Parts: sequence; C-alpha cells; structure tokens
Amino acid sequence: MAETILRAGMEAAGGPSTMGGVSTTVPLILGPTGVGKSRAAFEVARARGGEVVVCDSRQVYDRLDIATNKPPPEDLREVRYHLVGVADPRTTYTVFEFVAAANAAIADIAARGRLPVVEGGSMLWADALAEGFSLAGVPPRPERRAELERLPVAELAGMVRRLDPEARLDERNPVRLVRAIEVLEVTGPPLASRRTRQPPPWTPLRIGLTAPPEVVDQRLAERSRRQVERGLIEETRAALAAGVPATAPVLTGIGYAEALMHIRGEVTLEELPEVMARANRRYARRQLRWLRRNPGITWFDATADPVPGILGFLREHGI
Repeated sequence: MAETILRAGMEAAGGPSTMGGVSTTVPLILGPTGVGKSRAAFEVARARGGEVVVCDSRQVYDRLDIATNKPPPEDLREVRYHLVGVADPRTTYTVFEFVAAANAAIADIAARGRLPVVEGGSMLWADALAEGFSLAGVPPRPERRAELERLPVAELAGMVRRLDPEARLDERNPVRLVRAIEVLEVTGPPLASRRTRQPPPWTPLRIGLTAPPEVVDQRLAERSRRQVERGLIEETRAALAAGVPATAPVLTGIGYAEALMHIRGEVTLEELPEVMARANRRYARRQLRWLRRNPGITWFDATADPVPGILGFLREHGI
C-alpha cells in the first residue's frame, strides 16, 4: 500500500525524482543514544516544513514516556510526529509492523507536500526501513510465543543456537530471540535465508551524529538523573499496575529495566541514575559500532549545534 501511494505520487509529479512535489530522497538522522538526534530531527523538520517519523522500538508504545525519551509536548505542538505512542505496551510491536507503518507515514507526509524526516533510534529498525527486509511467510504463533516468553533469556539464546548455529542475533534481546525461534521451528535453518529484501520506494539519505565519548557520557548522566526526578519509578509502577508485564518489550528497555531492579530492591534510589547511565553508555557504544559499519552515512559533529550543517547538506541534495 505504501509503495502504491508513493509511486502514484511520483507519477503524478511527472517522474521518478519526486513524489507529490517532494524529493523522493528522505533524510534519516541517526546516531547513538544521547547524541542529540531528537533535537536535530525536530529542528530540521521545523525549518523545512517537515514531519518526523520516529524509528524507535520503545517510543512506539503508549503511555510510557519518561525513559523512552518521547518528544515533549511543546515539540508535538510545533511539529507533527508519527509512530509515537501508537502500540499497546502490553503487546509486542514488531519491526515488520513498523516498516509497513513507517512507509505508510512517509507516503502520507509526501503526498501532502511535506518533508518526511526519519529519526533513527533503533538501528535494526532503521536498517529494516531503509533497506527493506522482512521475515516472510511465518505469522506469529500466540500460544507458542506465550510459552517462550516465560523462559529465561539464556535458555532462549541456547534454543536459537541449537536450531541454527549460524544465526547472528543479540542474545540479550528476548523479543528477537522469541521471534527467531518461532520462525526456525516452522521453516528450519538458516534464519538468514528467510530474510527477503525489497528496497523502499524512496531513497534514504543517512545523516549520522557523533560527539566525543565524554560529551555523550555527560549528556546520558544528566538525562538519567532527570528521568528519575521526573517520576520514572512511579511511571514504572503504574505500568505494572495497569497490566504491563515486566517482560514486555517496553519494560525491558534501558531505564525501565533498572527501575524494575530498584522496585525489586536490587538498586537503591541513589544508585539508580548511575546504573541507568552505565547501561546507556554501553548501548551508545554498541550503536556507534553498528553505524560505523555503514559507509553510506555522512557524519556531523553534534558537540555543538549540527543543524545548520545538516540543512546545508540537505540543500546540496536538493531537499
């Protein structure tokens, strides 16, 4: 559907280089957590009359706002955002659902003559959107998934290794491990052969933000402190009371996972911000390693404001 809309817009505009009068080139603003992607995406969208498509596997869930770093209300009043708070936090919103919804959002934004700006927080999701891959032909199996979700992560990882010794997955991510087991139990190995690629009907322009580690670390420490002060513990308790299981994807993310540790008595309130910051630092470095593998990213220093440079770069590309 998204491809049909986009291609219709391109044809109406008179050729393959535009869709509804907007360049088919879509900027993706990428970078490690804490570097300043959200602010840059907001400023670029505001400056260019655009709208932000958020590519984040935690912000997609409803209600839980603090540790997911959702855009503040004042930003939402100025710029329209897509795929923020659209999924029930008691469920699992998959990368495949995201790609379909994001492509539909990009098509809708372009059809209205505005610029789609993708803000990439989850690297796997960003790659899936920009490169177009899916695990085709194996629908979720709710009963089997419920059984698997009760197992420890280490046991899930062992099951994946037994089913497909060549599989390459984040063995600390229970959501991806469960999905891999679902697929492998139906199709058999190798998991890699189940991936199909269909590039999107638009051209991604990858923009990467970077800053010295000490700068990012300081921002992460301050963000963690503010999140606790804003009521992270209370928000986590409210989610549990509302029926969101502690194993739900949104509560396994950084911030909520550590808040649950505090609720279980494993971390004091005074220790909590540093525990969160430490997890974020490790995550930021993993994200940066992932991004550095992609030679198609143009990098901007986010130590100071990167937006003027990004806007100039977009003008050079006719955006």
